Amino acid sequence: MLPVHASTIRLFLHVLAAIVWVGGQIALAVLVPVARRVGGVETTRALARRFQLVAWPAFALLVGTGIWNLFAVHAGDQSTSYLTTLFVKLLLVGVSGAGALAHTLLARRRPALGGALAGVALLAALAATFLGVLLAG
Repeated sequence: MLPVHASTIRLFLHVLAAIVWVGGQIALAVLVPVARRVGGVETTRALARRFQLVAWPAFALLVGTGIWNLFAVHAGDQSTSYLTTLFVKLLLVGVSGAGALAHTLLARRRPALGGALAGVALLAALAATFLGVLLAG
């Protein structure tokens, strides 16, 4: 069996958090219309509130392990292309978190805007995930 190192743990936790944050948003995008149609608005809200119990800790873990990653790869020693890609990824992470937070705060009062913000959060999360894979390659 291969040895387990701190870098293995760091990458595992980062990927696990991304699975929850991004995968959960994809799952909700598929489930919410059905929940709304079958169970109504309250069922949809209950699902969203339950998801938040794992989503926000996962986002915090993403940020924490992302910072750990920056130290591990010695970001200051990387090429300009790497740093540009990293900057765009970090910007997208911020957009994803801000979009999700704005969705949480506004969805009840302005459902259409809340839905649009959830879409922005998901698209930004997907793009950030792609750039994370690009940086790791």
